[in-house]
Amino acid sequence: MPEGPEIRRAADKIEAVLRHKIVEKLEFGLKPLERFAKPLQGSKVLALETRGKALLTHFDSGDTIYSHNQLYGVWHVVKRGKLPETNRQLRLAIHTDQHSALLYSASDISVWKSADIEEHPFLRRIGPDILNPDLTWRAVADRLQSSAFAGRALNSVYLDQAFLAGLGNYLRSEILFVAGIHPTQKARDLSRGQIGKLARTTLEISQRSYALKGVTIPERQYKALKKQGVTYGKARFFVFSRAGKPCRVCKTKIERSTANSRRIYTCAGCQRAPQQSSTPAGT
Repeated sequence: MPEGPEIRRAADKIEAVLRHKIVEKLEFGLKPLERFAKPLQGSKVLALETRGKALLTHFDSGDTIYSHNQLYGVWHVVKRGKLPETNRQLRLAIHTDQHSALLYSASDISVWKSADIEEHPFLRRIGPDILNPDLTWRAVADRLQSSAFAGRALNSVYLDQAFLAGLGNYLRSEILFVAGIHPTQKARDLSRGQIGKLARTTLEISQRSYALKGVTIPERQYKALKKQGVTYGKARFFVFSRAGKPCRVCKTKIERSTANSRRIYTCAGCQRAPQQSSTPAGT
């Protein structure tokens, strides 16, 4: 499933052709939504907004289309009249005079009055968007130390959209590695310095992935690897999908395990597992 940075980049492409444009035609591939198509035609697209893995398309008519790509949804931006060759089912098509934004395969789509969109069940339960420019590291630190998340293993917290919307599997592995935190640790057991570093790293890695199109290692390091002939897929991450490969920092072999039914990657040299107490129970 695409994570926050991928959804935001998709939104950027869509917004580039739709923002401030008049909708000449709008089509829904889901029958219950067909009644909204005609009323939205002739309206102007005001903006596209991401909330984690959800996309909100706002219109000057006072309406908002909510869409979530789920596992298989994909957006295409094309010249008007030039549909992509695909066997996927078209679920939403927004046409201007020159371009079309097309959403295939997704089924989590709904139309809301913009004034009521915050009542959407998904939006009500998620935390702040990981790429929200107003989100500060101090706010992330406060959430880490809140009663809802402080007592849970970080490998669980960093997949919970109620913590920060847009985090996902690769970001979880990459953030915890760079912060030097073992995934089984809990925020309540970290020092103040560790909390601060983890909060800053959470924003830094997410923003870097967005800016560098999915790359989480520093740009200079990535370019050096590319010059050596390393492919994008093998160069982009510190640890994710690199099981058995040497750590880019300490050369320890990267390990793969499973947490919350999802694969996670760690370096035993850079991310020390918390020590188990050896004190006998009852003493």
